[in-house]
Amino acid sequence: MEFLKKTTGIFSLLLLVNFATAQDFSSIQKAFTESYNLEKSKNYDEAIKKMHAVYTADSYEVNLRLGWLEYSAKNYTESQTHYTRALELMPYSEEAKFGLIYPKAALGKWNDVINLYNSILTNSPNNTLANYRLGLIYYNRKDYSKALTYFKKVVDLYPFDYDGLLMYAWASFQTGKTREAKILFNKVLMLSPSDESALEGLSLIK
Repeated sequence: MEFLKKTTGIFSLLLLVNFATAQDFSSIQKAFTESYNLEKSKNYDEAIKKMHAVYTADSYEVNLRLGWLEYSAKNYTESQTHYTRALELMPYSEEAKFGLIYPKAALGKWNDVINLYNSILTNSPNNTLANYRLGLIYYNRKDYSKALTYFKKVVDLYPFDYDGLLMYAWASFQTGKTREAKILFNKVLMLSPSDESALEGLSLIK
């Protein structure tokens, strides 16, 4: 009888835990749904309040959602805090790293942005978005040789991609590789006939 009492007690406790978990999921799912609807109408402050109502520091999903909503509301410091927390909870998460890049860039923390992209590429060296955006950063810094390596990687993986081809063409031109640039600009015109940027590039090549 004593064994039955203990077993019954444990079973009842498990039922209570499962019921509480189900209740928690229900309220969290409701908060997410309401926040999506509020976001559609750009009512970010109210959407943030909905998520804070179910906030727990150990929830990756809630922190990730708050990171995006705070960024959308231009609360960049708060956004950074939540994305950082999400990344602490899931250190390998590329979505959290990409998310954290948004407020970091808005705050002008470009070295942090570069470090985050490099962290993504350490785990996923063929991530075309990280390669392309790193290429843009170095191109805008006029470090054309470094930009070229990232754009080349993108085009190696996606040989007929408009964005990759165009920036690979410009980086090639800026580094004196005019023959390659001419070929690349002409490939851009296959994708985008009368493309102004490609035509401008070709006009600069003697």
